[in-house]
Amino acid sequence: MQRRTPAGRLARSTRLLPTGATALVLAAIPLSIHAQIADRSRLVTALDSAARAHAAAPTVAGISVAVVRGQDTLLLRGYGQADIEWSVPTPPDASASYEIGSITKQFTSAAILQLVEQGKLDLDADFTKYLPAFDTRRHVIPLRRLLDHTSGIKGYTEMTVFSELAMKKLPRDSLRTLVEQQPLDFEPGTAQIYNNTAFFLLGLIIEKVSGQTYEEYVRKSLFEPAGMTDSYYCSETAVRPRKAHGYDVGPGGLGLKRYLDHTWPYAAGSLCSTARDLVRWNRALHGGRLLKPESHKALITPAPLLDGTPLQYAMGLGIGSRGGRRFISHGGGINGYVSDAQYFPDDDLLIVVLQNSTGPRGAAALGAALAGLILGPVPAPQAAPFTGDLNGLLGEYAGPGRGAHLHMTVTRDGDQLVFTAAGQQNGARPVHTGNGVWVVGGTRFWFVQAGARAIELRMEQGGHVVLHRVR
Repeated sequence: MQRRTPAGRLARSTRLLPTGATALVLAAIPLSIHAQIADRSRLVTALDSAARAHAAAPTVAGISVAVVRGQDTLLLRGYGQADIEWSVPTPPDASASYEIGSITKQFTSAAILQLVEQGKLDLDADFTKYLPAFDTRRHVIPLRRLLDHTSGIKGYTEMTVFSELAMKKLPRDSLRTLVEQQPLDFEPGTAQIYNNTAFFLLGLIIEKVSGQTYEEYVRKSLFEPAGMTDSYYCSETAVRPRKAHGYDVGPGGLGLKRYLDHTWPYAAGSLCSTARDLVRWNRALHGGRLLKPESHKALITPAPLLDGTPLQYAMGLGIGSRGGRRFISHGGGINGYVSDAQYFPDDDLLIVVLQNSTGPRGAAALGAALAGLILGPVPAPQAAPFTGDLNGLLGEYAGPGRGAHLHMTVTRDGDQLVFTAAGQQNGARPVHTGNGVWVVGGTRFWFVQAGARAIELRMEQGGHVVLHRVR
């Protein structure tokens, strides 16, 4: 049930009073409280309007939204349609369930940390201690490197064979065999590239050491303690009450989502949930009900690369700041669905957006808009002069990216650096913000130098890519 706000209780109580008594009660309320109620009312209207506008886009089927600040539920509503073919509206109480894709990863991470607390796992042990059949080609890959995308193992969702595998129900060992035949993208701990294979392997480890299926473990050890009564492991065949149908965007607009067998997203992306349940999850996860304090700290504290470079991704969760405010977040994308969940601990603010369609207008865009209405706009990066020698940075850099080999050419236009990726005609012109860091959009660039000449270009956007000078 949606929590009633103090303003809601006041309105309910004054309607029971005679007119004169009502006037006395209102007169006794300080003017500051009147202002707070009015501000809250305008904020709720603005949040609702933003959600309505998003859901009205032709490439959006439907959404469920939760915005909770402290004990105050500012918005918990559904918009648009859960089923386009039958014009079934999204339940207005946000009770529809969705495939949440990679938001699943934080559940997997929490499960791993629970098993560490029980003495069944060691984060610093080579993960093949628990999966000895996996061939790492003599590389040592600590278990913790699977949790933050720094293992270097090839990502299976970026392999060309996955489009065929996704349609089939085969033993999970089939995927292990495919992946271990591929060389590592980089030495473990030297870069960070988003990796679904690592979380697939974590699911196998959970099953092996717990003696339960991944589905059973998550239900009993995470969903039930958190009070998540409407969450479950997704299925391509099971009938679930109030599940929103998924849609993909094609040249003709929205169409039925592409088939995907849930053997494969697994511990990297196969959980289904509701906006209401994800509020419960965040309260339990960050409220000390699922993990001990030291485990929770590990969950939300990024470990550096081997060379000491700090990261912005911990264990299944992105960590950063927005205008000086800390946030803990993750999104998800899977056939027919996109999702976004942001938690601002300093403001005790939680924003969840679940959407049953893919396409150019995603859940993250609405999540960012809702955060902006509450916290204000994100400050633009402030330019700072670069006092070094730009000429030493110019050149060509190459290295592994997510599912592709990246090639970046760095040139200059006066005092402006221009970064042009292979295949692009117009390069990006980031702003130098100081200390040798250039920023454009959500991407940060900086160089590693040997003397006056750069030998590496580092890129940070949802990962940490290392490109080596090739020319």
